[in-house]
Amino acid sequence: METTGPRTDGSPAGSAPLLPGEPLPVRLTNTLWADTGGVHDSLEDTAGLAAWLETIAPLLPGGAGDALAEPGDLTALLPGFRELRDALRVLAADVTDDTRPVAGSGGRVDPSATRAAAEAVDRACAHAPGWSHLAWPQDGPPTRVLRSAHEPAAAALSLIAEDAVRLFAGDDRTSLRACLAPGCVLYFLRTHPRREWCSAACGNRARVARHYQRHHAHPGT
Repeated sequence: METTGPRTDGSPAGSAPLLPGEPLPVRLTNTLWADTGGVHDSLEDTAGLAAWLETIAPLLPGGAGDALAEPGDLTALLPGFRELRDALRVLAADVTDDTRPVAGSGGRVDPSATRAAAEAVDRACAHAPGWSHLAWPQDGPPTRVLRSAHEPAAAALSLIAEDAVRLFAGDDRTSLRACLAPGCVLYFLRTHPRREWCSAACGNRARVARHYQRHHAHPGT
């Protein structure tokens, strides 16, 4: 992935930006990201998917991420993760009336596109269904452990899709925002009434752009 210099949000050069407070479905949408070198895809290949899974593994419920340190061959799963990511971006664009070119909508998303995206989420939910196991140790409190008959990465795909269903079908849907800072393609949950941007770095860019526009439109002011 090409980049033109160090990032300003704390993430390393050549990597997706770090937005630590976002839920898993939003983090998946943000595997498509941009810097001054253009738009990049963290899921471009299996190595990128493996790195992303390692990052989000601790966030999976019920210990489901414990086995993702060595996810194995992800070749067959990569298209499924990309399909789910692209579907979530369509749904996010619809919810937020995203007009950014990368959303591909130019405004309201076509209903046929949202139906197809919802069907893609459904397929991901059903890809590797799981069940709850009640762990009852003698020397500790009972805990819920998630089990699946499928490999851990496949189970992760379905868990993220399930989280997406809860996000889009729940109240948090109304807090979803497209970051409209110059050049940004990310989404975020607006967790504070004054939050306008996905990150402080995007907020700084937006303020600089506004300042330039004011002075460019009125030279000498």
